[in-house]
Amino acid sequence: MRIGTRSVCPGATVSCKRLAFLLVVAAFCLPAYADRASDAYKKGVNAERKQDYDGAFGFYKQAHTSAPGDAKYFTAYTRMRFNAAAQHVRTGQNFLSSGALAQAMAEFQHAVEIDSSSFLAQQEVRRTADLIRRQERLRSEPKAEPSAKAAEESGQAVELLPLSNAPITLHLMAVNADTVYKTICKLAGLNVIIDPDYRPQKITVDLTDVTLREALDMVRLQSKTFWYPVLRNTILVAAESAAKHKEVETNVMRTFYLQNLSTAAELQEAANLVRQMLDVTRVQLLAAQDAMVVRGTPDQLVLAERLLSAIDKPKAEVVIDVAVMQVNRDRLRTMGMNVPTSIPLGVNPSIAAAAAGGFTLGNFALSVPGGSFSFLASDSNTKLLQNPSIRALNDEKATLRIGDRVPIATGSFQTGIVAAGSVSPVSTQFQYLDVGVNIDITPHIHSDREVTLKMALEISSLNGTETIGGITQPIIGQRRIEHETRLVDGEVNLLGGILEDTETQSMSGYPWVSRIPILKYLFAQDNRDHTENEIIFAITPHIIRAPDISAESLRAIAVGTGNSTELPRKASVPAKPQSPAQPAPPPNAPAAVPSSSIAPSPAAAQPKPRASR
Repeated sequence: MRIGTRSVCPGATVSCKRLAFLLVVAAFCLPAYADRASDAYKKGVNAERKQDYDGAFGFYKQAHTSAPGDAKYFTAYTRMRFNAAAQHVRTGQNFLSSGALAQAMAEFQHAVEIDSSSFLAQQEVRRTADLIRRQERLRSEPKAEPSAKAAEESGQAVELLPLSNAPITLHLMAVNADTVYKTICKLAGLNVIIDPDYRPQKITVDLTDVTLREALDMVRLQSKTFWYPVLRNTILVAAESAAKHKEVETNVMRTFYLQNLSTAAELQEAANLVRQMLDVTRVQLLAAQDAMVVRGTPDQLVLAERLLSAIDKPKAEVVIDVAVMQVNRDRLRTMGMNVPTSIPLGVNPSIAAAAAGGFTLGNFALSVPGGSFSFLASDSNTKLLQNPSIRALNDEKATLRIGDRVPIATGSFQTGIVAAGSVSPVSTQFQYLDVGVNIDITPHIHSDREVTLKMALEISSLNGTETIGGITQPIIGQRRIEHETRLVDGEVNLLGGILEDTETQSMSGYPWVSRIPILKYLFAQDNRDHTENEIIFAITPHIIRAPDISAESLRAIAVGTGNSTELPRKASVPAKPQSPAQPAPPPNAPAAVPSSSIAPSPAAAQPKPRASR
């Protein structure tokens, strides 16, 4: 007899045991991993109840990361991301109003880290950064008058390059205006061109320690002329008139592209603003590209750019949370005996006995119905909560309809004329009404973080039908509120409440006996019905994009006079003279006086002016 044997490799046994161990571990780990998202979600709900939005956001984010395909976790994550970012924005605005710019910047940056799509947080970061830079600039620069600083900052590139910017002191009596211009420009190393059509007038000049531009402007006002730089070292002088300005001033052309327009009317409004405020006559609109082509002087185009940049801002936006809460409670109590109220009396069917010996008591039948004793109490509560959110632009109407569209007959008409004796068919016209929750809101967002809401809130329901003129018409119950209010960002406001409290009590039974306190429940039935119905509307606005009003948009800009549009210029940097360097004065020589003047040439055939140093 032969017995066979089989050898087993020890390594294979170990591998099988290890695989079985891994399978067991995986079987226990998978439910634990699946429960990790649920646990994080529950922790987020508890943190949200405590108004710990940062903690709730972290837990909801963890739940969404663990289960990315779960819509419930994703909805909670996106909702809390918005609420957490909004809370940091509000905290930063409080710091900003108190002057703590560093703390405000930290809160706004944290809000951007939580919700990178928050326009309001990004806007506040830019605004706070501008305030910080402005504060640092004010600390480093010397103090100056606000009007002078605004005029200085509004200037553009320097055009004139005089040889000297030393203060000028000049006293001239009864001298022609062109001679005064030439004298001042010689002191600064500039050339002067006089317009051939200009007829100079005699003026008296008394200037002490003024700059070159101040001297030229004072002569311009006194002589009713204007001067225009044609080169870096040359100016043109002409008589003050609108026609002469158009004749001698250089025109440039530029195309402005506006980024935040939605209608052609807004583009036309911007063009009208440029025409009226800057006296620009040549403006061409390109509605398809939201652009305008402007031709004018360089100063007019610089001011047009500043003006358009101040008004071309994104429209403010707001998210409005509407909470419609309806609570219905119905309490019913029925107690007592449902007694019979009628006894039927009939004739016995035995007609033969009645015919033989007449009617007797046995020929009549009396039926007494039975009664029932009721002892019932019911209490029902119904709660309906609708919480829609509406996102709307500034001054744009937003509409929300939740419900059904019900047809209602509005009229009827005959389709045509038929022969005599016939009836013309009648056609009925219908229109559809929105039944359910109807919300119409038009917001207006103010610059002080407040919102004015013009609202029409309506809750309607189908309460039955009624036949009118052979047509069945629905009976629609309606609760409507039209309201206009002004709220702060994040403020919860109860717009109105409708409370209906109905109590009905009825007693059915035998008369007189039903009034006895205890016996009435044996000979009567007591019914009591108490119904309460309450509806509350709550509105909460959340500004997600505020009006972008910066300090640059608020400060004043000098634009010239009523007859001409021009910008103030910065102080000129003196050009280096080409003449050789002068030898140093002897040690005992007196110090040079900073102001100087040059008398006009005798060949000018003008009275000799008196100049002072």
